[in-house]
Amino acid sequence: MASTVEQDMTADPLLGVRRSALGQMWEQRSFVNREAEAIADRLGVPPIVGQLISARGISIEDASTFYNPSLKECMPDPSSLLDMEKGARRIVRALEQGEEIAIFGDYDVDGATSSAVLYRFLTTIGARVRIYIPDRMTEGYGPNTDALLGLRKAGVDVVITVDCGILSYDPLRAAKDAGLDVIIVDHHKAEPELPEAVAAINPNRLDDESGQGQLAAVGVAFLLVVEINRLLRDAGYYTSDRRAPDLRLLLDLVALGTVADVVPLTGANRAFVKQGLKIMAQRRNAGITALSDVGRVSEAPNAYHAGFILGPRVNAGGRVGESHLGAKLLTSDSSTEAIQIAERLDKYNEERRHIEAEVLEAALTQVEESIGIGGSPDTVVIAAGDGWHAGVIGIVASRLKDKYGLPTLVIGFEGDEGKGSARSISGVDLGAAVIEAVQQGLLIKGGGHAMAAGLSIAKGQLEEFSEFLRDHLRKQVKLAKQNRSLKVDGVIALSGATPDLIDQIEQVGPFGAGNPGPRFVIPEVDLIKADRVGQNHLRCIFKSRDGKSIKAMAFRMADEPMGEMLQTGTGRRFHIAGKLKKDTWGGTPKAEIMLDDVAIIGPV
Repeated sequence: MASTVEQDMTADPLLGVRRSALGQMWEQRSFVNREAEAIADRLGVPPIVGQLISARGISIEDASTFYNPSLKECMPDPSSLLDMEKGARRIVRALEQGEEIAIFGDYDVDGATSSAVLYRFLTTIGARVRIYIPDRMTEGYGPNTDALLGLRKAGVDVVITVDCGILSYDPLRAAKDAGLDVIIVDHHKAEPELPEAVAAINPNRLDDESGQGQLAAVGVAFLLVVEINRLLRDAGYYTSDRRAPDLRLLLDLVALGTVADVVPLTGANRAFVKQGLKIMAQRRNAGITALSDVGRVSEAPNAYHAGFILGPRVNAGGRVGESHLGAKLLTSDSSTEAIQIAERLDKYNEERRHIEAEVLEAALTQVEESIGIGGSPDTVVIAAGDGWHAGVIGIVASRLKDKYGLPTLVIGFEGDEGKGSARSISGVDLGAAVIEAVQQGLLIKGGGHAMAAGLSIAKGQLEEFSEFLRDHLRKQVKLAKQNRSLKVDGVIALSGATPDLIDQIEQVGPFGAGNPGPRFVIPEVDLIKADRVGQNHLRCIFKSRDGKSIKAMAFRMADEPMGEMLQTGTGRRFHIAGKLKKDTWGGTPKAEIMLDDVAIIGPV
């Protein structure tokens, strides 16, 4: 295989890598040396920490807040969100009058944690409250008329929708006609016209100027709790016999939902996650503790654990099992009940993996048949099939998006109607495209945000909608592809990849969307071996010229071009790019690297 390092006099790729194994140019994340040094001096941290903070666009003035995000400094005023006070006052009235409140939550992690935050707070202050999570397969996403009318018939007076509702026009109109007061707590993109509701609390309303559009629904739900708490305190509701709850103890739920929903870890989100992970480490929530035990999380939890170990298990109930299990787990105070639910969710997660693998294989076959093996789709990847499980199409869309580097839509049809899930790439706004398609009558319903969207579609409209999506996104995708590169924070010798360095890097966390985990290049290392592990992973050993070695993992890459390059590259010299991680197996910490990309530079 030819070297993947190409020199280009018109650009300045890092280490000359113009086209890597994944077809990317490697680019040094820019920072200003003087600013980085000043940040390090001001914070009293190693130079690498100052460099990483500067490279994330943080000024010297904002560095302290970024490095030590506190609720006091980062917490937005809840009343800055439109309808916040109106919604909070209606809930306070329900509390005072003994009315029953139902929390209508989405079936994903954001919905489950939002439901749990509100339920735990409202029950603590004495409200009558229940949670309703719709069944993904029989009811679909968001409020539906039958469920809302059923709640009204059962005696519910107020419904709070969480992580859903902002586009539920017909169901909310029916609810109003039935005398049900609805408060929307959402963060998805809204249309100019809002549903009929007592309050529509959503920082992504077109007329909301709070500047909090990065919040997950659980963050909005937490702000609602803060606002209700303020109103009650001002009204003298709390006494020496009825103390105000400590809202900080809800932040473990806020952190879990925020990380799992992949919203930017900036502003208030950063404080929520930073402080929430500390609460999570105290193992106060029986459900999160049980999930951690089932997922074998033995160390202090971080954003990785929340996003890749805890989150998928909460999601599994809504994807292939029982939609209500996630919320039930997170509101349980019984360790016995919690471990039983966590074990059920763990089994559902395994089932989800098997179903996902089957649908992914079918979708890949379909895409490759349409473009030819080794070809590349035009603008958008679209795959659709009869009977594809609605609970896994989002994950499959994400896998295809990663493989082809393009926005992806996967649709599972049951009869003449299909449910679709879409995932985007940076720079391409899928949510806006889906909402416009709804407005043009190309979809039954749909919505989302820039990076992800969901929809329902009639089978007869698939071709027309596909053409619309390609035409609508073509310019955005072209620009995004032109700007495609792998951002790297620095180049370090293999001998410099130490546990101490990793400890210093972790000080810049939590990492996630909006604050990417630092990525480093280790140059000129020889591939000693590459073994396939699991279904589609590779475990490699690289060695430097001075005899130092490091283990490297390439997840879901064994059958991809990068995996093929590694499996046939033993004895060749590479530049390798990835994120450093501390391996504590065996008791002695060692550094390892999670590979994001590689480039062959020649024979040893």
